[in-house]
Order: sequence, then structure tokens, then C-alpha cells
Amino acid sequence: MLRLRLDLAYDGTDFSGWARQPGRRTVQGEIELALTRILRLGEPAALTVAGRTDAGVHARGQVAHVDVPAGSLAELDGNRGPLDVDERLSALVRRLGGILPQDVRVHRVSVASEGFDARFSAMFRRYAYRVCDTAGGVDPLRRHEVVWHSRPLDLDAMNEAARRLVGEHDFAAFCKKREGATTIRELQRLEWTREADGVLVAAVVADAFCHSMVRALVGSLLAAGDGRRPVEWPGQVLTRAVRDSGVHVAPAHGLCLEEVGYPAADELAARAAATRRVRTLSALGDAASALGDAALQDE
Repeated sequence: MLRLRLDLAYDGTDFSGWARQPGRRTVQGEIELALTRILRLGEPAALTVAGRTDAGVHARGQVAHVDVPAGSLAELDGNRGPLDVDERLSALVRRLGGILPQDVRVHRVSVASEGFDARFSAMFRRYAYRVCDTAGGVDPLRRHEVVWHSRPLDLDAMNEAARRLVGEHDFAAFCKKREGATTIRELQRLEWTREADGVLVAAVVADAFCHSMVRALVGSLLAAGDGRRPVEWPGQVLTRAVRDSGVHVAPAHGLCLEEVGYPAADELAARAAATRRVRTLSALGDAASALGDAALQDE
């Protein structure tokens, strides 16, 4: 078997999220079907992804891997005679471009380094959330990626509130709890900027995210930014470590997975092994603690 890394992007508007679901159109389902068809696989392709996005969420820097029989790449040789591996992978990208719908693109396919796991080897995931607070609403050409907020937002207040959330914490107050899954995460960066066109962009970076975590964090910060809540409120919610009904999850279409970061090739296997170990509350502050269940679905 040969492990392939896929670097891809998609517009999540018309997808029921990443994960394959019977009777629903999903990103995973579309790509797996295309790979199975192109490589004429005996068994359906099975993708493993860095971050499983929910319905409506986009991705610009998504990463996945798939294990296929090494001999299956010969299906890409065509009438030109045997190709080398790089030529076959380039041909695969072109074939995927011809088969996949326009709202999902595979930009690159490569042979994965030894020990690589798209999900467990990741060091961080970087998301962006985009909000417009102009009186007239969102540029209609960006309506699928930017959320309109009807009240003016104070950038400084949002960043002051955000600083209280950065670090390693139990984010149970901002997550949909899943049986047997930890809600402890290391939020490495949460910062808002306002771009020249007036759109506010939150850069959100963590080792991993719980389900709905990013959009819940954004929802709490929007409340602080428009004056409905004091800047201390998101931090107070965090310390209570229980789901707060006052936190409204922000709409899905403002969120985009921008980047997934991985360690050097010789550290991939060790990173994957560490990630699989479950982080516990008792491990907080312990530099040797394991990362934990890092690949829970985000958004």
C-alpha cells in the first residue's frame, strides 16, 4: 500500500460538511468517489482528514491522506507508456480536476513521508473567521464567506476579550460535549484585524479544536465587540467550564480552514503517537503531557 497526501480546498456552501453521510453530498464522498473511479480501486477509497468541517464551513488549506495499492497508479499511464511516480501524481491531479465538481479542488497529491498521518501528525490548525459590520451589509460577491453583523464592532474590545481566552484551558463552555472526548485544548492565537475593505478577520490557531469551538468563541467575542457583553464576559464563561446558553454559535459560512501545520518529516510518527494519548485535566501545566484527542470534528 502507498500513502498519498492530498492538499485541497473547497467551498462548503453546498456540502453537508466534510464527513461522508448516506444520502448527503459531502466533500469526503465526492473525493473518495473520484479516486475510486480514476484508480479503479477494488475497494472504495477511504480518506483521513486533518479537520472535519461542518456544513457550510470552507477550507483553503485542508489536508487528507489515503492508502491505495501502489500498483493502482499505473492506471494513470494511459497511452504514453510507463510514467514515473511524479508524473503519475501530476496526472492524478489533472484527472481529479476533470472529475470533481467546481466547489472542491485537489491542488496537490504527493507520496506521504514515513509516519505521516493527516489527522494525528498535525501540530496546529489555523482558521479564519470573516465578519462585516458595515451598515449596508456584505459585498454580494463575498456573501458565502463573510458574515454580516448588524451592529458596529469595536476591534479593540474584541481583542481585549480574546486575550483572556488564549492558552491551554478546558473549553467545555464553548464546545459540544462528546462522550469520552476531552475538551481541553491549547488555543495558541486568537486575534482580530480589520482589513482595508472593512471586513474583520479573526485568526484562530490551536493544536486542535472541539466541535463548534471556533464559532462559539467568535460568537462570544462578537457580543463583547458590539457592547452587549463586557470584555470580561468570554473569559468568565471559560472559567465556568460548562456550556453557557448565552454563547451563540456564529454562522458556519464565515469560517474557513486556512492551514494545517506539520512537524519535520522525521518527527511525524512521534507526533502522531503523542496525539493519540488522551490529555487529562491532571496533565495541565505538565510540559510532558500528551496532546490528546486532537482530531475531533471542528465546526
